[in-house]
Amino acid sequence: MGFAPTIGTIVGRAADVAEAHGAEIGMALLRELPAEAVKSYQPYWALSAQFVQANAEIRRGSCCIQPFHWTVHGSFL
Repeated sequence: MGFAPTIGTIVGRAADVAEAHGAEIGMALLRELPAEAVKSYQPYWALSAQFVQANAEIRRGSCCIQPFHWTVHGSFL
């Protein structure tokens, strides 16, 4: 009998991977989740918004001016 990771575990992993390898890779992990499973899961949407913002900052070059820090609250993950 195997165990399947919960949505919270997968979202947390996406945050960790993004911290190490960039928001684009973290977003790719989030996109693998079924839409039905995350439609009302607020931490998914909060993290997804952070990834979108981070990617926009990278495209504008503002990430090079000041370091990017993830804002993760204990209640999210």
